Order: sequence, then C-alpha cells, then structure tokens
Amino acid sequence: MLHIVIPIIVSLVGLITAGVLAWKIKQEKVESEEAQKIASYIREGAMTFLKKEYKVLAVFVVVVAALLAIFMGWQLGVTFVAGAVLSALAGNIGMQIATISNVRTATAAKKSLYDGLKIAFSSGSVMGLSVVSLGLLGVSVLYWIFKDPQIIYGFGFGASSIALFARVGGGIYTKAADVGADLVGKIEHGIPEDDPRNPATIADNVGDNVGDVAGMGADLFESYVDSIIAAMVLGVTVVGVFGESAVWLPLALAAAGIVASLIGNVVIKFSRKGNPHKTLNAGIFTTAGVMLIAAFFITKSVDISLFWAVASGLLGGLIIGLITEYYTSTEYRPTQLISEASKTGAATNIISGFALGMNSTVVPVLVVCVVLFLANYFEGLYGIAIAAVGMLSTLGITLATDSYGPVADNAAGIAEMAKMGPEVRQRCEELDAVGNTTAAIGKGFAIGSAALTALVLAVSYSEIVGLKIINLNEPIVVIGLLIGGLLPFVFSSFAMSAVGKAAYEIVNEVRRQFREIPGIMEGAAKPDYAKCVEISTDSALKQMIVPALIAIVSPVLVGLFLGKEALGGLLAGAIVTGFLLAIMMSNSGGAWDNAKKYIEAGNFGGKGSDTHKASIVGDTVGDPFKDTAGPSLNILIKLMGIVALIIAPLL
Repeated sequence: MLHIVIPIIVSLVGLITAGVLAWKIKQEKVESEEAQKIASYIREGAMTFLKKEYKVLAVFVVVVAALLAIFMGWQLGVTFVAGAVLSALAGNIGMQIATISNVRTATAAKKSLYDGLKIAFSSGSVMGLSVVSLGLLGVSVLYWIFKDPQIIYGFGFGASSIALFARVGGGIYTKAADVGADLVGKIEHGIPEDDPRNPATIADNVGDNVGDVAGMGADLFESYVDSIIAAMVLGVTVVGVFGESAVWLPLALAAAGIVASLIGNVVIKFSRKGNPHKTLNAGIFTTAGVMLIAAFFITKSVDISLFWAVASGLLGGLIIGLITEYYTSTEYRPTQLISEASKTGAATNIISGFALGMNSTVVPVLVVCVVLFLANYFEGLYGIAIAAVGMLSTLGITLATDSYGPVADNAAGIAEMAKMGPEVRQRCEELDAVGNTTAAIGKGFAIGSAALTALVLAVSYSEIVGLKIINLNEPIVVIGLLIGGLLPFVFSSFAMSAVGKAAYEIVNEVRRQFREIPGIMEGAAKPDYAKCVEISTDSALKQMIVPALIAIVSPVLVGLFLGKEALGGLLAGAIVTGFLLAIMMSNSGGAWDNAKKYIEAGNFGGKGSDTHKASIVGDTVGDPFKDTAGPSLNILIKLMGIVALIIAPLL
C-alpha cells in the first residue's frame, strides 16, 4: 500500500507547487495597457481554439469509450476516459498559464534578461510539473483501484489519442499562421516579424500556445504515462523474479523524478549565470544527478542491475538532448552552415537543412541501440521498459525548459506590437532563440523514449498473441512490415499537406487585407486579426481528423484482415521509419529556424538581406517539420502499439 501512497503524495506536492508558481506569476504587474490588450487578444484566440477542439474530441472520446466498454469491458472504457480527460487537462493548464505569462515576461524583460527568463521558466515549470504530476497521479490511482496494470492500458490509449489530435491540430494551426505571416509580411512587404500591421500576427502568436504549449503538453503527457504503464505491465510477467516490486518500481522512479525536478527547478531559480542556456542546463544536469542517486537507492532494494537500466536510459536521453543541441543551436557549426548556404538562395538553404536532418539521425540511433543493448543485457525486456522510464524521469524539468520557449516567443511578439522598445524586444528574442534549442532537445527526449516504449509495446503485443518471432520468411509478415514502414510517411504527408492548405488560406487573407483595407501599411488602419484566427482554427480542426485516425484505424484493419503476424510486422516497420523520420524532421526544422535567427543577429547580411529572405523560406519549410509532422510521429508509433495491445484478445 505504501508503494502506491508515496507516488500519490509526491504527485500532489508537484501539483501544489505548480499552483503556487502560477499564483506568483499572476501577481506580477503589467505596466503597458497596450501590451495587456494584445495579450488578451492572444489569450482569447487560444482559448477559443481549445474550446472548439475539445468539443470535437469529446464526441470521439464518448464513442470510443462506449465501444471499449461494450467489446472489451467497462473498466477499459473508464480508464480510457480518465486518460483522455487528464491529457486534455494537462494541455489546458499549460495554455492557461502561458497566455498570462507572455505579457509578464515582456514586462519583466524591461528590467533585465534574467527577470524575463525567471517568469518564462516559471510558466514552463507549471506546465512540466502539471504534466508529470497528473500522469503519475492518474496511473497510481487507477492501479490502486483496479490492481491490474493491463487495464491501465486504456489510460494510455486515452492519453495518446488526445495527444495525437492535440499535436496535429495545434501543429496545423500554429504553422499555418506562422507560414502565412512570414511569407506575406516578411518577404512580400518587408515588415518585421510580429509587426502589428500584419493581419496574421495575432494568429501566429495564438499558434505558439495551441501547438507548442497545449499540443506539446498532451504529447509529453502520453509519452510519460505510456512508458510507466508499459513497464508496469511487463512487471506482471516477471513477477516471479522480482515479485510485486516489478510493478511498483516504475511508479517509484517516476516519483523520484518529480522530486529531482523540483530540486532542479530551485537551482535554476537561484542561478544567475549570464547565459540563459547555461542556467537552464544547470537545472537539467542537477536534476539528472539527483535522479541517478535516487534510482540507485530505489533499485538497490529490488536488484541493483536495474540501476544500470535506469542509468542507461537517463544518460541516453541526455546524450540525445546534447546532440540535438549541437545540430540545432546557433552556437555550433551545423546550423551556421545552413545560414551560410542561404547566401546563394532558398534552394541551397533547404538542401543544407535536409542534409543536416538526415545526418543528425546517426548518433540518436546509435545511442538508442546502446541503451537497448545495455538494458537488455542487465534485465532483458523489463530492463528496456525501465530504461524508457529512466529517460523520461526528468520530464518535469526538461518540459519546463521546453515550454518556456513559446512564452518567450509570445513575449517578443507582444514587445514588438506594443512598441515596448528595442531593448525589450532584443532580450525576448534572445530568450526565444534559446527556447528554440531547448524545444528541439525536448523533442529529442520524446522521440528517443518513444522508440524504447514502442518497442516494449510491440514485444508485449507479440507475447499476448503468442508470436515467438516475427518471421521475415513469411510473406504476410513482410506485407505488414512494408505497410508499417509506409504509415509514418503517409501520416506526415497528410499533416504537411494540411499545413500547406491552411497556410494557403492565411496567405490569401493577409494579401486581401493589405489590398482592400487602406492605411494598414501606414499604421492608420487596424487589420482584421480575428479573421486570420478564425481561418486557422477552422482549417486546423477540419484537417486534423484524417492524420489522427490513421494511427487508430490502421492496426485494427491490418490485425483483423491480415492477422496477428502482419500486425506484428506493421509495428516493427512503423518503429524504424517513424523514429528516423521524426528525428530528421525535428532537427531539420529546428536548425532552419535558428539559421534564420543567426542571420537576424547580424551575420551574412542581417535582416532584410537576400540571405535573410532565403532563410525565411527555409524556416517556413521547417515549421511543419518540427512542430506538426515530426513530433506527432512519436505519438503515432506508440498509439499503434497500444491499439494493437487492446485488440490483441480479438485476434
């Protein structure tokens, strides 16, 4: 009983801490009325999108829960609803705090860069602590009630379903608005980013919240709970070796991760390093160190070899994060080479960015291979599951450093629109540039852990349906393998096309307003911001359905019509191509974005130059790569694994 009570208590402490941080942020005063008014437009647009999205998702949740209850048992239906609700709640909390923190970050940046960082990071901490605390609380309470971790797969199914819709829908919204604003505003009219004369600028800033905050929160919530649930279920199969310890160990490690994240949070709050990136890294590395110490004592009571599985996962995640930073940060050569390639036009910029993304897959894949080898060597399949838990154990701090980025981006936009001065804008842009890198690192963590968790889910499926091996000599298995390898490409195609279609509508609307509303360019007339928000919202909600359904319907159709062997092949194929494609897209997109910022900092001609315009084209290509299709792929490969496990009894 104590093993369940302690994670619940730690979860509640995490939620209380998040509440206190949110309250402190609200107490910060906003001096500029114009800035407050602009922030209210952003908040209103973000909440409008979220309400409309939740109405669509509510229908989906009710229908799927009813089907699960009828065909698979009421317990699975209940846990599915719980997972969906808490996943949506995690995203909602992040959205609520981000849309009040943006203007306060801009206000604080008037004092100093560090003051702006403190507010933005506090906002990210609310999101990070809420995600891990709600996730651990949900899993712990459901295990306490049902005493069977296999039923809790419904919780993971609900969380993953909502995450995929939220990630795809939010990603379509944010990148359609961003691309539309950049192409017409920056390239065609030569006005700065976030210029209040641009009709799409409010929609662009709304998009930072619905995609990079609410969507990302739901995304990492499902990554976190799926890794814990997968390890708990495998704990049931190895109960003869470790006893009940194998089931509660993932919960204990997750609880230790929350405590470690709280300590890392304090380190960042009291650190006053000149470089914001070094400040954030100090918190991340402190959290990792505390987590390693805690993991040693927790696993020692069960089997010390499990410590090496946890350590391999945690260190593997850090290495993936660092290599992601190397490929996407303006401080290193790869991104600078893309900036340099922009001197000869958009084509060479895009070629260079693609090449970087492809090359950046090497180290993460090798790291995951080493983690798989070590974890399997020490504790077999259960060790791999524990390694995935270890990799995500510090999510409370890594997600905080990730989700602070969109807040800083919004702050920079508000500073520009409210004319708060070039110094404030520059400080917020500096925070935003760091945020682009930390966001890429967060995606690297999510993608790496997704590969491990998806593998565990696939092997668990094979055990349930009695597949001892996936035999490539069987044509039906190869068919499944090829279909599985195909799905991430088809999924990405739908997601990218959706962004393109929505951006097309935004571009035409922005052009129309510049053409038909006299006085916009002179600042004498106010653009119709609401129209662009409406177009982005409606287009995103309409076009998020098909990509999200691919993940749910494909395993069902393959399993029921081609058989369990083909479904096993499908899961294997999807993991390989989905993992590689996700890394490539995420890193290419992050590098394209920062290559543009490197030029804007005064390199290779600076703002307004032909080099800058070429980099803007690359950035717009990279937007749906890094914020729509790429991060959604890690949800895709895990969701298909969970669906396969749920329908396994029918096969």
